[in-house]
Amino acid sequence: MPKRILQGTVTSDQNAQTVTVLVERRFKHPLLQKTVRKSKKYRAHDENNMFKVGDAVRIQECAPKSKTKRWEVITA
Repeated sequence: MPKRILQGTVTSDQNAQTVTVLVERRFKHPLLQKTVRKSKKYRAHDENNMFKVGDAVRIQECAPKSKTKRWEVITA
């Protein structure tokens, strides 16, 4: 099964080797047909602390790296 890849924006880089990525998705409401924006934050592994707040990044599913990290940054 292929690994999921999501695109988002870095909102925090305070922790060592970890970034918090905000991923926004848009969809049409089933009844009202209005476009709805939902967002979710993911904690992703950043091996070399390369990414800073505001960077657009792509993250990919991986094996658990810690209690909260299940994703890793693949590109900017």
